[in-house]
Amino acid sequence: MVKNMLNEGLDIVSGRVFDAPRVAVFDAFRDSERLARWWGPQGFRNTFHERDFRPGGSWRFTMHGPDGAEYPMHKQFVEIVAPERVVYRNIHATHGFTMFMTFAALDEQRTELTWRMRFDGDDEARAVREAVLQGNEQNFDRLAEHLGSSR
Repeated sequence: MVKNMLNEGLDIVSGRVFDAPRVAVFDAFRDSERLARWWGPQGFRNTFHERDFRPGGSWRFTMHGPDGAEYPMHKQFVEIVAPERVVYRNIHATHGFTMFMTFAALDEQRTELTWRMRFDGDDEARAVREAVLQGNEQNFDRLAEHLGSSR
C-alpha cells in the first residue's frame, strides 16, 4: 500500500462531490472508452495507445490540445482497490508525480472524488500548481457532465 499523507510543499490536492454512486464514478475512470471522452481540461481530446488497468500496468496516451499541440503521456498503475482508490505514477522527465485518487461514498447517490498529486520536488509543484488546479477543475467539470451530475 502506498502512503498517502499530505505534504504541503509537494502535494497539489483537488476534489469534488459528484451526484453519482461511488461505483459509477469509479467505473468512469476504469472504463477506457469512457475515460477517453472526459479526461483532461476543456477542449482536449485523447487517443489511448495502451491501458492495462492493474497494478504494474501501463497507461500510454496522447492528449490533443485545442490548439493542435500534442502531449504524449505515460503512467503506470501502482495500486487499485475498486471502487475506493487508484494510485498511479506519472512518468515524465519534467512532471514526475504520483497521483492518489480516492472515491469516498458520502451516501448511496453522492461520491467525493479527491486527487492528491505528490510531485517529486517542491519547486516543480510550485511551478505548476495554479495551472494544475485550474486543469483539474476543468477535468472535474467534464466528468460531472459525463456522469450527468452537477457540483
